[in-house]
Amino acid sequence: MSGHPFETDLDKNSANYIPLTPLSFIGRCARTFPTRPSVIYGDKVFTWEETYQRCLNLASALKKRGIGIGDTVSIMAPNVPPSFEATFGIPMTGAVINALNTRLDAPTIAFILEHAETKILIVDTEYSSVISEVLKIINTEILIVDYNDPNTTNQKLSGSIEYEDFINDTADDFKPVMPNDEWDALALNYTSGTTGNPKGVVYHHRGAYLNSIGNSLVWGMKKHPIYLWTLPMFHCNGWCFPWTITLLAGTHVCLRKVNAANIYDSIVKHGVTHLCGAPIVMGMIANAEDQDKRVLSDQVQIMTAAAPPPPPVIARMEEMGFQVTHVYGLTETYGPSVVSAWQEEWNELSPTDQALKKGRQGVNYPGLEGLMVADSETLKEVPSDGQTLGEVFMKGNLVMKGYFKNPEATQEAFRGGWFHSGDLGVRHPDGYIELKDRAKDIIISGGENISSVEIENTLYRHSDILEAAVVARPDEQWGETPCAFVTLKPGSSISEGELIRFCREHLAGFKVPKTIIFQELPKTSTGKIRKNILREQASRISEQN
Repeated sequence: MSGHPFETDLDKNSANYIPLTPLSFIGRCARTFPTRPSVIYGDKVFTWEETYQRCLNLASALKKRGIGIGDTVSIMAPNVPPSFEATFGIPMTGAVINALNTRLDAPTIAFILEHAETKILIVDTEYSSVISEVLKIINTEILIVDYNDPNTTNQKLSGSIEYEDFINDTADDFKPVMPNDEWDALALNYTSGTTGNPKGVVYHHRGAYLNSIGNSLVWGMKKHPIYLWTLPMFHCNGWCFPWTITLLAGTHVCLRKVNAANIYDSIVKHGVTHLCGAPIVMGMIANAEDQDKRVLSDQVQIMTAAAPPPPPVIARMEEMGFQVTHVYGLTETYGPSVVSAWQEEWNELSPTDQALKKGRQGVNYPGLEGLMVADSETLKEVPSDGQTLGEVFMKGNLVMKGYFKNPEATQEAFRGGWFHSGDLGVRHPDGYIELKDRAKDIIISGGENISSVEIENTLYRHSDILEAAVVARPDEQWGETPCAFVTLKPGSSISEGELIRFCREHLAGFKVPKTIIFQELPKTSTGKIRKNILREQASRISEQN
């Protein structure tokens, strides 16, 4: 018996309740804007009607080969049309999409495919060599579908069927499978796994739906944006932007090779309005050679995440006609879930002070109900003084279902009813959070906590510095001391001593790097600097001295 009148004869039914899923976006888009451009790749322009049909064909072909609810289908490809089509087509069968990082080695890919229980793998022929090695390692049978892109020189096939032939082999009566429950799994994304095997992060339909809408709201996006794919679609399913741009009936401009010349050319040729990327992409744009740069007729919106972007880089980007929005999130939170929301009164600040504001991670997205900085053990919030360090915690619909087949890690990540990010930060008096480091990246020297990010931002203020990363170097006297790895701009020359003196002018003495190494910085495919490799280098330097 119902407890009150609002629970009487007001039941949930198929007329008033349908589980939320971003899969619903593409059908509406195709019906409403069938002839508008959907995907552009080189000289090929698809319409939304065509793209929707290709997604349906992919789903139908998968179903014909036994793919359905509870199965995993993987794809290894750059930002090409099949990568986008897979984002919709695979889940349309009820299966889960697993987009593979294209820079992974064979043993890691083999682990993921077996751990995910992949049934079918779609492979761009650019990665045929590594997949051939993978097939020698795994003990399971996987159907390989090759995408033989004429824009790549490697035409060697790994499997028995080509992608276009595959999606043309369809069933006539196929209908998309929508989730029975919005909690159903939609996607499986693996963490970087720098300290062991990667963990499989499971997304649900509800979270992807809400974050897709959240992206459009926090970015103030209007209908029909033209979005340039500089961010890998495999990275947190492209931060949910395959679904966001489709929701808005925009145009996806696919970019196989991400470099400054291709970015500028695409912006000018297609009238690009939005793009995303790690700070490395901003650096690529800001530090492009003069012959690669183009004059922008309109302002371009760029959303950046990963490591906190150095304020000098933000300021330089905005001088060039790019409007920067800074977001923060993790694989476990569908990509961006925190945004440095702009306040109108900040328009009166100097460009330098505006960049400092934008450099903070900010406040929670719609859909992320809880965001706090607190003690890692007690979960007691730190004071909002911009100084007291704590771990960043999150809760809400933008947090993953959990780690695939890893209940221990899931339980630990959700300890205390919050998601433990592993990132360290502060909360400012205005409520905005600011990251200071990963827990593993904080430098403890003589009992003092030193933020590697603070030192990196100082280094970026020097006009000769292209990239910088700071890690802890073991030290017999102090325990640890800061060790900086820097890449200089072409044609620049500065000594270690000169750069250390520069740091002394802007930092407390104990924060000044004791060692500076000049080299190219190792990075992940998403532009994150691989500090685990740099820490190993720093340790070897200490051992040699």
